Amino acid sequence: MSERKASRETRCPWCLGSPEYVAYHDREWGVAVHDDRVLFEFLVLEGAQAGLSWSTILRKRENYRRLFADFDPAKVARFTPARVEKLLLDPGIVRNRLKVEGTVKNAKAFLAVQKEFGSFDAYAWRFVGGKPMVHARKSMKEVPASTPESDVFSKDLKKRGFTFVGSTILYAFMQATGMVDDHLAGCPGHTRNRR
Repeated sequence: MSERKASRETRCPWCLGSPEYVAYHDREWGVAVHDDRVLFEFLVLEGAQAGLSWSTILRKRENYRRLFADFDPAKVARFTPARVEKLLLDPGIVRNRLKVEGTVKNAKAFLAVQKEFGSFDAYAWRFVGGKPMVHARKSMKEVPASTPESDVFSKDLKKRGFTFVGSTILYAFMQATGMVDDHLAGCPGHTRNRR
């Protein structure tokens, strides 16, 4: 068996559906993020995914970057109702009014968090004690949809005016940004296996 095939078989099985999924899994998912722009990007994308597949969002990611000012929350917070209407005509994103308007609302709330805590990074990572929660799960059946930490994080964001931040969405955000490492124990992407 080739090294490439063996490596593919030990990856988390959810990513094996497409080369884009594999690249996302290998390069991003579960890697600690401390850049506010990237944290805002994942907050937007995870909210956009609600009710859809992650592969759909990955295919539209570049369009989101282009249409949402490269995920600059200060710029997105200034989007006007006319700009929102224009976005809703673009098939390159999920054209759901509540999600698009929610992104603008979340950008404003994101800026308020930055002002209060110095950065969204400083705020968000408090929910995991400042370091990644590393699990050693053996199968995807062991990976929960939400946790007590994502419940608390979600509740706090909602209190601060965020939308599309339910506990399941927040747990996916935490996984994506490396606040949680849910790579399976034998996956090359798992914290203990990274070189």
